[in-house]
Amino acid sequence: MSGAQTTGAERVQRQLDVGLLPEAALDAATAFMALHLEAARALLAEPATTALAIVLPPAPYDHRDWRLALARDLAREATPRRVNVVAGQPGEALAASLRFLADAPGVTGQYLVCHDTARADERAPQA
Repeated sequence: MSGAQTTGAERVQRQLDVGLLPEAALDAATAFMALHLEAARALLAEPATTALAIVLPPAPYDHRDWRLALARDLAREATPRRVNVVAGQPGEALAASLRFLADAPGVTGQYLVCHDTARADERAPQA
């Protein structure tokens, strides 16, 4: 678990950082539900929490369905608190997404995938 981002006198976005998950989508979903769902619910139960950003590692496209379902269903369960899921490596893209979500009181139940262009440029073949 990570700290909180305060975005005003009353809004606090908590962050749950999930490290490694299995490679297969079904196994990853099962592992998240077994190992991290209760921690997410506990953060949402804290009186000061108004939003939760769940940070997952990058994954192939076949993980999209369970991650989107997690974001939507947990957001519905936690209303009026907001829940969003963000996938990405640590870097500017992830940090910018988390800053945006911390200051976006109308955004909930979303799955955001971050692409760090600086890292992509580092890996791009030179012409």
